[in-house]
Amino acid sequence: MIETKREQEIVDELKEKFGQKIIETKVQKPRRVFVTIDSNSLIEVAEYLAHEKGFTHVSTISGLDLGKELGVIYHLIEESDLAITLSLRANIPKENPKLSTLVKVIPGSVLYEREVHELFGVIFTGHPDLSPLILPEKWPSGVYPLRKEWKVEDLKAKINRMRK
Repeated sequence: MIETKREQEIVDELKEKFGQKIIETKVQKPRRVFVTIDSNSLIEVAEYLAHEKGFTHVSTISGLDLGKELGVIYHLIEESDLAITLSLRANIPKENPKLSTLVKVIPGSVLYEREVHELFGVIFTGHPDLSPLILPEKWPSGVYPLRKEWKVEDLKAKINRMRK
């Protein structure tokens, strides 16, 4: 059997400390943990993970279009010789995609949040700069290319109209 004792201890501590704010957990394999939380608890859980458990580095942030919701997953890496990667996920309604920024807790999230904002339309409240990062300068406002409602053909047509 594969040893995942440390990973399970982290999950158990999160459940004990945050109770129902922890929606789902999964220890997938050694050094790999997935935790879904209530989006209103993002700052509180992230502060605990960073300050108490050493998860101070964000390797990336993933965005997900889940239909009526958007998912934001912070992939956090623990400062340790056996560094565990903990993917911290919060789902938010697509019609009001707001989530607190983690920039003050984990400064390295600044550019990743800008990218998720630009490609999925998530508004990170309290973020110091949500200006465009990777899309063309004249990209149409309100068009988030990684949302499922956009087909490649629609995006190409918009880009062609921009060029004219």
